[in-house]
Amino acid sequence: MTAPRLGTLTWLPAAEHPELLGDAVAAVLPAVPGPVWVARIDDDLADTAAFTDAYAVPPEASANCVVVAARRAGQTTLAACVVLATTRADVNGLVRRHLGARKASFAPQDVAVAETGMAYGGITPLGLPAAWPVLVDAAVAAAELVVIGSGTRGSKLAVSGATLAALSAAEVLDGLGQPVPADPQAAPPPPVPVRAPDDTDVGWGEPPRDTDEDDRRYLEDRPPHWGSD
Repeated sequence: MTAPRLGTLTWLPAAEHPELLGDAVAAVLPAVPGPVWVARIDDDLADTAAFTDAYAVPPEASANCVVVAARRAGQTTLAACVVLATTRADVNGLVRRHLGARKASFAPQDVAVAETGMAYGGITPLGLPAAWPVLVDAAVAAAELVVIGSGTRGSKLAVSGATLAALSAAEVLDGLGQPVPADPQAAPPPPVPVRAPDDTDVGWGEPPRDTDEDDRRYLEDRPPHWGSD
């Protein structure tokens, strides 16, 4: 197999480097229906924004795996959502309806780590608990290659979207990943109109108008029988 060219990373066959993988990921790797590549990264650069900037991987070629807690009738079910890094999972809309839950939200960090056995920032759809639904956005499934977590913060995996869609627990959902709304606070304020020096009510060649002029003219032109103030 030819290693992919993606960003500035050196990609290696994941099956040959279990030391770079989380334990759960290494355990299921032989059953993954497609090639999987791994690249070592700095632990401090595992979060998506820092990772894409540091290693020149386009955000649209990076996918996030988030853990969701769905609640109904006092019962909580955990699931995973895989969406492109340029989008956000529609958790309380599409995910909630698909799972038949009354309410759905992102699972707390400590719960996600404890239940997956993976490092936060490295959670990946490979090696999740077998009972979990793995919801994959259609845009991820259609991608030729996406970068995902490896179970640790010290590396990343590269797999095809088709490989993720073929996982035994995977369900492909169209519209799972929604565009991230623009932050209205990030938009610059509208410019304050600046009046040009010559943009005044005084015509060309006219002297500035005396504000007392109207009163003075009234007093000078009043009829004699009006009397004086």
